[in-house]
Amino acid sequence: MVYTGVLTKMQTEFQDPIQYYLVFKNDFIHVNQLLNKSITMTYVGDECLNCGLSREIYRQGFCKSCFFDTPNAGDWIMRPELSTAHLGKEDRDLEYEKKVQLQPHIVYLANSSNVKVGVTRKAQVPTRWIDQGAHEAIEIVEVPNRYLAGITEVALKDFVSDKTNWRKMLKNEIEDENLKEWRQRLKSHIPTEAKDYFIEHNEETHLHFPVNQYPEKPKSLNLKKEGAYSGKLVGIKGQYFIFEDNTVFNIRANEGLVVEIGI
Repeated sequence: MVYTGVLTKMQTEFQDPIQYYLVFKNDFIHVNQLLNKSITMTYVGDECLNCGLSREIYRQGFCKSCFFDTPNAGDWIMRPELSTAHLGKEDRDLEYEKKVQLQPHIVYLANSSNVKVGVTRKAQVPTRWIDQGAHEAIEIVEVPNRYLAGITEVALKDFVSDKTNWRKMLKNEIEDENLKEWRQRLKSHIPTEAKDYFIEHNEETHLHFPVNQYPEKPKSLNLKKEGAYSGKLVGIKGQYFIFEDNTVFNIRANEGLVVEIGI
């Protein structure tokens, strides 16, 4: 059976283990059902996730012109502290920015390869943690807009990482941490504007991924360069496919690629 479609971030369900779905325009694949099966992926072309045209992907699934035009790729996406919708100031599209920025946001601690701080919309919990391959996570503050979450993250980055080591995450080189203790340690470093939003009492969330075999030396697949790849799927973690021969493929990093998947 062959499926053809444009790669977008896998959709997930928070179950034990996490359930993964590749969703195409007219079909979808329940990826968990492909574990221990040989699959072939073939690069077909590019399709911008914004304009839908067959243009080379520049970043984040967008062609170059759309990347610098669409509000979905504004600087505030990656740097929440640059959000300005709460001031009524437009970056690219004020109505869109109000819709996204002026809603509850969570600043959290997640442990995937190490303890890291991050920001997500409240509606994206626990999806954001799943996408990062975190095996445990906890909320620190819940604030009413993206700006407050951003300045809190910036303040806490002086004391805890904001990056995930993808190789360690995929190799499952993890140590369980007491995230409640981490939260208490960081409490005094939360900016004044966000202190009243500190979350005092809640439990860690634990996540389990469908992985039968972790790669010892993960090597990243560049499907566009290689043209095609075949291998036995042995795990899914974060937004990665993990194959028996240590090859790993980051779905999120390849959004906008048109692929054929043969099973």
